[in-house]
Amino acid sequence: MKISWKVILLWTIPALVIGFFLWQGAFSPVANEMGRNTASSRMTYGRFLDYLNTKPQQITSVDLYDGGRTAIVEAVDELNSQVQRWRVDLPNNAPELITRLRESDIRLDAHPIRNDGAIWGLLGNLIFPILLIAGLVLLFRRSSNIPGGPGQALNFGKSRARFQMQASTGIKFEDVAGIEEAKEELQEVVTFLKQPEKFTAVGARIPKGVLLVGPPGTGKTLLAKAIAGEAGVPFFSISGSEFVEMFVGVGASRVRDLFKKAKENAPCLIFIDEIDAVGRQRGAGIGGGNDEREQTLNQLLTEMDGFEGNTGIIIIAATNRPDVLDSALLRPGRFDRQVMVDTPDVKGRLEVLEVHARNKKLATEVSLEAIARRTPGFTGADLANLLNEAAILTARRRKEAIGMLEIDDAVDRVVAGMEGTPLVDSKSKRLIAYHEIGHALVGTLLPAHDPVQKVTLIPRGQAQGLTWFTPDEEQGLISRAQLLARITGALGGRAAEEIIFGEAEVTTGAGNDLQQVTGLARQMVTRFGMSDLGPVSLESQMGEVFLGRDWMTRSEYSEEIAARIDAQIRTIVEHCYDLSRQLVRDHRTVVDRLVDLLIEKETIGGDEFRQIVAEYAQVPQKEQFVPTL
Repeated sequence: MKISWKVILLWTIPALVIGFFLWQGAFSPVANEMGRNTASSRMTYGRFLDYLNTKPQQITSVDLYDGGRTAIVEAVDELNSQVQRWRVDLPNNAPELITRLRESDIRLDAHPIRNDGAIWGLLGNLIFPILLIAGLVLLFRRSSNIPGGPGQALNFGKSRARFQMQASTGIKFEDVAGIEEAKEELQEVVTFLKQPEKFTAVGARIPKGVLLVGPPGTGKTLLAKAIAGEAGVPFFSISGSEFVEMFVGVGASRVRDLFKKAKENAPCLIFIDEIDAVGRQRGAGIGGGNDEREQTLNQLLTEMDGFEGNTGIIIIAATNRPDVLDSALLRPGRFDRQVMVDTPDVKGRLEVLEVHARNKKLATEVSLEAIARRTPGFTGADLANLLNEAAILTARRRKEAIGMLEIDDAVDRVVAGMEGTPLVDSKSKRLIAYHEIGHALVGTLLPAHDPVQKVTLIPRGQAQGLTWFTPDEEQGLISRAQLLARITGALGGRAAEEIIFGEAEVTTGAGNDLQQVTGLARQMVTRFGMSDLGPVSLESQMGEVFLGRDWMTRSEYSEEIAARIDAQIRTIVEHCYDLSRQLVRDHRTVVDRLVDLLIEKETIGGDEFRQIVAEYAQVPQKEQFVPTL
């Protein structure tokens, strides 16, 4: 075990101080000399005079110390001839005592005062403060190495950007997949950092700032590291929250220091992650804004105006909240270009899976293309987590390679949560089975609905049973028929409960379904113009209060229109609910068979489900049986 020299020093200093004083008090020359004649007990001065008057022949010697203030009396007992010693504190004026001792022929010896005690006392008074100061200096030096410690009080205004001179991020463009459009946009940034003369020769000016916008997990930070890795220039990386402190002016000072370092190392790349932490709309707070944050933003705007576009400094920022950024930050001349880093499509998801599967041992039956088609809406981070969860399940099950079973279980875990304990056979399990079969059956019979992927009774997360629907293709635009089909399918579980068990036995299991149904119906009426109110947008897409200016925003429609909106929402939901109940009622036989099979197997795949339904009813094509109002 290796012990640091600082630890040894911290324990040695107190031990030396304590040992020094013990040695000074117990082992000094004066104490040693007096210790040779140490008395076993004390005797008062009056009792010593009485003893001297009555038994002077027993007293053999008297030694005086401390300038005559202390006496060590030695006497011999006549009965047992034992030698006894007493310590006597003498008064200041006792000249008659010496006379009486000489008259009684008692040996008297006076020991002079030595100056060694004063010297050692002086040294002790000097050594202890010196040792104390040395210990404090050592502790102060140690605390100066701790981030945010008292030794860094003068470094508050310094930039905390992580600086890499050779941009050894270890990430290239080939390691970033699924966002080809964004990589093409940023390829010219890399070219400018490597060969700026190509642009300056024709009078072109590279954008000062590039803003990466996209949902969380789409690879914005990874893309910035790839740019630095491709260009091979100095790389400054900092988060927007690291600019803002509780002390006024610290953030602005850090911005100045960051750009000063960047100009000294140009050409270079500055990456600010989560810039919305410092670049929010100014004057947006209720009752006044955060002055420190606004001063930091003002300094950032000023610094971006303080260098020319061809100086070789490029700022890349990332955010998933572009709607809250200050307009002055987004104007041309600062962040000139916005690059959208969106969720990948099927081809992009396949490329991402290929990147993350490089260090994974996959079984031969695993199809990355099938996984990509099954995971619409997954970001790059979701897909990386998916393969990692599958690898963990493979190791837990002691298999040599990741199979499709582990992939399927990993998808279910990422989407719905951890698998719970299967339900025992009971009325509750049968009710849940009818609920899930209702969802799946209605979704299968509606041509505009997404196909069923799987129906299961195995609990995951908060859900006691789940039904998965997977779209056949990427859905950038959603039609009115698809929205109505989704509302009808979401109400299929509630409809099955009412048809099979009666209205009195309807449970709370459809609570989440009703929330989704109401939200979709409201958007159809107020945002998409898919109701009798006509093609008008009555509500903005912003569903929550981002800025203080939106807190007291007036209503965008009158009370009469609000009543009509509620009526239209109720009409859409009731129509879809009637349709779902009719489908369950007309296909009661296949519902019962599917429920018995689901209770027995606990999980039914989409292909098997559709085959069973096809035996009892015609599964409609896209253009058949579209729910209309």
